[in-house]
Amino acid sequence: QVRLVESGGGLVQAGGSLRLSCAASGPMSSTIALGWFRQAPGKERELVARILRGPGYTSYADSVRGRFTISRDNAKNVVSLQMNSLKSEDTAVYYCAADMDGNRSYEYWGQGTQVTVSS
Repeated sequence: QVRLVESGGGLVQAGGSLRLSCAASGPMSSTIALGWFRQAPGKERELVARILRGPGYTSYADSVRGRFTISRDNAKNVVSLQMNSLKSEDTAVYYCAADMDGNRSYEYWGQGTQVTVSS
């Protein structure tokens, strides 16, 4: 069973930066991809960024492309999300999730970390 624990959330002013980390444990070698999702109050959960564990290919939501960067350290089993030029609309709970078979079903989830951007 894969276990994911997020950290790094907090309160930041608009225009600032935060770096989220997701520490993973368990059979990570079986993981195809890792993703960062977010959910704001009253809104649907949104896939923010995704990275393939092997080749490291990345993809981003249009709303964050150019501002957020996802990266992974397979040796340490850590996936990070560097968030720059933060906007108030980035305020949400951010979740790390693991896609075990590549079909984007994301079988495992972390508990989430709150990011609040003040304007």
